[in-house]
Amino acid sequence: MPAQTAPRTIMGVDPGTNILGYSLVSADKNTIKIISTGVIQLKKTDNHYTRLSIIFSRLTEYIQTYKPEAMAVEAPFFGKNVQSMLKLGRAQGAAIVAAASQGIEVIEYSPRRVKQSITGNGNASKEQVAKMLQSVLKMETLPKHFDATDALAVAICHHYSGKRIAQKSSSYSNWADYIEANPGKVKKL
Repeated sequence: MPAQTAPRTIMGVDPGTNILGYSLVSADKNTIKIISTGVIQLKKTDNHYTRLSIIFSRLTEYIQTYKPEAMAVEAPFFGKNVQSMLKLGRAQGAAIVAAASQGIEVIEYSPRRVKQSITGNGNASKEQVAKMLQSVLKMETLPKHFDATDALAVAICHHYSGKRIAQKSSSYSNWADYIEANPGKVKKL
Protein backbone atom coordinates (compact mmCIF):
# COMPACT_ATOMS: atom_id res chain seq x y z
CA MET A 1 0.00 0.00 0.00
CA PRO A 2 1.52 3.40 -0.99
CA ALA A 3 2.41 5.84 1.76
CA GLN A 4 -0.08 8.62 2.40
CA THR A 5 1.22 12.07 1.66
CA ALA A 6 0.39 14.69 4.22
CA PRO A 7 -1.83 17.49 2.96
CA ARG A 8 0.06 20.64 2.12
CA THR A 9 -1.22 24.15 2.55
CA ILE A 10 -0.88 26.44 -0.45
CA MET A 11 -1.61 30.16 -0.52
CA GLY A 12 -2.85 31.67 -3.78
CA VAL A 13 -2.67 35.40 -4.51
CA ASP A 14 -4.27 37.41 -7.31
CA PRO A 15 -2.47 40.75 -6.94
CA GLY A 16 -4.40 43.98 -7.22
CA THR A 17 -4.19 47.54 -5.98
CA ASN A 18 -7.94 48.05 -5.53
CA ILE A 19 -8.88 44.49 -4.60
CA LEU A 20 -6.38 41.71 -3.89
CA GLY A 21 -7.63 38.14 -3.93
CA TYR A 22 -6.19 35.51 -1.61
CA SER A 23 -6.90 31.89 -0.84
CA LEU A 24 -5.52 29.09 1.26
CA VAL A 25 -6.13 25.48 0.36
CA SER A 26 -5.17 22.17 1.91
CA ALA A 27 -4.36 19.63 -0.78
CA ASP A 28 -3.16 16.07 -0.98
CA LYS A 29 -3.14 13.64 -3.87
CA ASN A 30 -6.92 13.16 -4.00
CA THR A 31 -8.49 16.04 -2.07
CA ILE A 32 -8.49 19.82 -2.17
CA LYS A 33 -10.16 21.70 0.68
CA ILE A 34 -10.63 25.43 0.94
CA ILE A 35 -9.26 26.76 4.22
CA SER A 36 -9.94 30.43 3.55
CA THR A 37 -10.60 32.62 0.54
CA GLY A 38 -11.47 36.26 0.18
CA VAL A 39 -10.30 39.69 -0.81
CA ILE A 40 -8.42 42.56 0.73
CA GLN A 41 -10.33 45.75 -0.11
CA LEU A 42 -7.95 48.61 -0.80
CA LYS A 43 -10.19 51.10 -2.63
CA LYS A 44 -10.86 53.25 0.44
CA THR A 45 -7.15 53.94 0.91
CA ASP A 46 -5.98 56.76 -1.36
CA ASN A 47 -2.25 56.46 -0.71
CA HIS A 48 -0.67 53.80 -2.92
CA TYR A 49 2.16 53.18 -0.45
CA THR A 50 -0.32 52.62 2.36
CA ARG A 51 -2.06 50.04 0.15
CA LEU A 52 1.25 48.19 -0.28
CA SER A 53 1.77 48.23 3.48
CA ILE A 54 -1.74 46.80 4.00
CA ILE A 55 -1.07 44.03 1.46
CA PHE A 56 2.19 43.13 3.20
CA SER A 57 0.67 43.19 6.71
CA ARG A 58 -2.49 41.23 5.93
CA LEU A 59 -0.74 38.53 3.90
CA THR A 60 1.95 38.20 6.56
CA GLU A 61 -0.85 37.72 9.10
CA TYR A 62 -2.43 34.95 6.99
CA ILE A 63 0.94 33.27 6.47
CA GLN A 64 1.64 33.29 10.22
CA THR A 65 -1.85 31.95 10.96
CA TYR A 66 -2.13 29.21 8.31
CA LYS A 67 1.57 28.40 7.72
CA PRO A 68 1.40 27.61 3.99
CA GLU A 69 4.17 25.60 2.36
CA ALA A 70 4.15 27.84 -0.72
CA MET A 71 2.63 30.99 -2.17
CA ALA A 72 1.44 30.79 -5.76
CA VAL A 73 1.07 34.22 -7.35
CA GLU A 74 -0.61 35.11 -10.59
CA ALA A 75 1.78 37.08 -12.79
CA PRO A 76 0.54 40.46 -14.00
CA PHE A 77 -1.21 40.57 -17.35
CA PHE A 78 0.68 42.89 -19.66
CA GLY A 79 -1.63 45.69 -20.72
CA LYS A 80 -1.19 48.99 -22.46
CA ASN A 81 -1.41 51.24 -19.38
CA VAL A 82 2.13 51.49 -18.02
CA GLN A 83 1.08 53.19 -14.76
CA SER A 84 -1.41 50.41 -14.00
CA MET A 85 1.25 47.79 -14.70
CA LEU A 86 3.71 49.50 -12.35
CA LYS A 87 1.14 49.63 -9.55
CA LEU A 88 0.13 46.02 -10.11
CA GLY A 89 3.78 44.96 -10.07
CA ARG A 90 4.26 46.76 -6.77
CA ALA A 91 1.23 44.96 -5.30
CA GLN A 92 2.69 41.66 -6.48
CA GLY A 93 6.03 42.67 -4.94
CA ALA A 94 4.41 43.40 -1.58
CA ALA A 95 2.82 39.93 -1.62
CA ILE A 96 6.10 38.27 -2.57
CA VAL A 97 8.00 40.10 0.19
CA ALA A 98 5.36 39.01 2.72
CA ALA A 99 6.02 35.39 1.77
CA ALA A 100 9.80 35.76 1.54
CA SER A 101 9.97 37.47 4.93
CA GLN A 102 8.32 34.40 6.44
CA GLY A 103 10.54 31.90 4.60
CA ILE A 104 7.78 30.81 2.22
CA GLU A 105 8.71 29.85 -1.34
CA VAL A 106 6.97 31.84 -4.08
CA ILE A 107 5.99 30.42 -7.45
CA GLU A 108 4.57 32.60 -10.22
CA TYR A 109 2.07 31.42 -12.85
CA SER A 110 0.85 33.26 -15.92
CA PRO A 111 -2.89 33.93 -16.17
CA ARG A 112 -3.01 31.68 -19.24
CA ARG A 113 -1.38 28.78 -17.39
CA VAL A 114 -3.78 29.16 -14.46
CA LYS A 115 -6.82 29.13 -16.75
CA GLN A 116 -5.43 26.16 -18.68
CA SER A 117 -4.90 24.13 -15.51
CA ILE A 118 -8.41 24.79 -14.20
CA THR A 119 -10.56 24.72 -17.35
CA GLY A 120 -8.34 23.17 -20.01
CA ASN A 121 -8.59 26.43 -21.97
CA GLY A 122 -5.95 29.13 -21.57
CA ASN A 123 -8.39 31.71 -22.95
CA ALA A 124 -11.21 30.92 -20.50
CA SER A 125 -13.14 33.80 -18.95
CA LYS A 126 -13.13 34.57 -15.24
CA GLU A 127 -16.70 33.27 -15.14
CA GLN A 128 -15.68 29.94 -16.69
CA VAL A 129 -12.81 29.55 -14.21
CA ALA A 130 -15.15 30.33 -11.29
CA LYS A 131 -17.79 27.85 -12.48
CA MET A 132 -15.21 25.09 -12.95
CA LEU A 133 -13.85 25.71 -9.44
CA GLN A 134 -17.40 25.61 -8.08
CA SER A 135 -17.91 22.24 -9.76
CA VAL A 136 -14.55 20.69 -8.83
CA LEU A 137 -14.62 21.91 -5.23
CA LYS A 138 -18.36 21.35 -4.80
CA MET A 139 -18.88 24.92 -3.60
CA GLU A 140 -22.50 25.84 -2.89
CA THR A 141 -21.90 29.49 -3.70
CA LEU A 142 -19.13 31.41 -5.37
CA PRO A 143 -17.24 34.24 -3.68
CA LYS A 144 -18.60 37.71 -4.48
CA HIS A 145 -15.39 38.80 -6.25
CA PHE A 146 -13.60 37.07 -9.11
CA ASP A 147 -10.36 38.17 -7.43
CA ALA A 148 -11.03 35.52 -4.75
CA THR A 149 -11.75 32.78 -7.29
CA ASP A 150 -8.68 33.82 -9.29
CA ALA A 151 -6.56 33.43 -6.14
CA LEU A 152 -8.15 30.04 -5.53
CA ALA A 153 -7.39 29.06 -9.12
CA VAL A 154 -3.71 29.98 -8.84
CA ALA A 155 -3.34 27.94 -5.61
CA ILE A 156 -4.96 24.93 -7.26
CA CYS A 157 -2.84 25.44 -10.39
CA HIS A 158 0.21 25.11 -8.16
CA HIS A 159 -1.16 21.93 -6.62
CA TYR A 160 -1.86 20.47 -10.08
CA SER A 161 1.66 21.36 -11.22
CA GLY A 162 2.94 18.85 -8.67
CA LYS A 163 5.78 21.08 -7.51
CA ARG A 164 6.97 20.11 -4.08
CA ILE A 165 8.90 22.64 -2.11
CA ALA A 166 12.17 21.20 -0.86
CA GLN A 167 12.52 21.42 2.87
CA LYS A 168 15.52 23.41 3.98
CA SER A 169 17.91 20.87 5.47
CA SER A 170 20.50 23.41 6.48
CA SER A 171 21.31 27.05 6.25
CA TYR A 172 24.48 28.45 4.76
CA SER A 173 26.64 30.78 6.79
CA ASN A 174 28.34 32.24 3.71
CA TRP A 175 28.48 32.10 -0.11
CA ALA A 176 31.37 29.63 -0.12
CA ASP A 177 29.26 27.07 1.79
CA TYR A 178 26.33 27.59 -0.59
CA ILE A 179 28.54 27.21 -3.69
CA GLU A 180 30.17 24.09 -2.29
CA ALA A 181 26.75 22.52 -1.64
CA ASN A 182 25.28 23.66 -5.00
CA PRO A 183 28.03 23.51 -7.66
CA GLY A 184 25.50 23.09 -10.49
CA LYS A 185 24.03 26.54 -9.80
CA VAL A 186 27.31 28.35 -10.49
CA LYS A 187 27.59 29.87 -13.95
CA LYS A 188 31.04 30.54 -15.34
CA LEU A 189 31.38 33.85 -17.19
